[in-house]
Amino acid sequence: MTAHEHASAGLDAWQVAAAIIGALAVALYLGAARRLRRRGDAWSWRRTASFTAGGLSLVAAATLEPPGEPFTAHMAQHLVAGMAAPLLMALGRPLTLALRALRPGAPRRGLLAVAHSPPVSWLVFPPTAAVLDLGGLWLLYRTPLLAAAQERPWLHAAVHVHVVAAGFLLAFSVCQLDPLRRRWSLPWRAATLLAAGAAHAVLAKTLYATPPPGTGFAVPDLRTGAQLMYYGGDLVELGLAAVLAVQWYAVTGRTHARTLRRARLLQEPVTPPFGSR
Repeated sequence: MTAHEHASAGLDAWQVAAAIIGALAVALYLGAARRLRRRGDAWSWRRTASFTAGGLSLVAAATLEPPGEPFTAHMAQHLVAGMAAPLLMALGRPLTLALRALRPGAPRRGLLAVAHSPPVSWLVFPPTAAVLDLGGLWLLYRTPLLAAAQERPWLHAAVHVHVVAAGFLLAFSVCQLDPLRRRWSLPWRAATLLAAGAAHAVLAKTLYATPPPGTGFAVPDLRTGAQLMYYGGDLVELGLAAVLAVQWYAVTGRTHARTLRRARLLQEPVTPPFGSR
């Protein structure tokens, strides 16, 4: 039974888990935002809308059968759950919201300790996140792993969990909108995004020409799925690039403003104290 046929027969374990996690994350986020508003604190509705859209996208990708042939449907699922949903949820700044909603105490200190722990810091190091994400995709599509996953439900679930988790790591590590232990510079993150985008595009081109080993996808289905991967990936990567561009503009804008203020201070004449000659 192929993955597509299995999905038609009922939801896999990973789909149920992803749907529950997505719905629970949205519920917790909306509850935390409501708590802030009740306390009189402001929280951007744009962040709320973005996170909610990302969480619901994850639920939809897990529970709804995408249109198209098997490989095209699989790729649509990958793009939504592993790329688009993580970006939208990262833009919502969930860690920032959680830290603001929690009162000072053990839960808040525990959450901050986990977020600033060395393992998490290494996982959100941009090159590490990119290797986990893109390396996993190359392993999935350029080895017999996808064919094996089609025949083994547990492996199929593990593959999808990895794709979603690695997609979240990459989005959060590139955007770095939440308070992390170390904020990597814009050049580091931009270079990582550029390399990850190139690796994703090259992988899509190889799939257009050669199917994953051991699979029997029809050529039109394979090429449509590869094109979806190529152009859909570009759209999400442009979204990540836009986040970096806004951050760069903010940093250079502040630097420029400080430079102008210093220049004005140097140009202003010094007024002698009152009564001095």
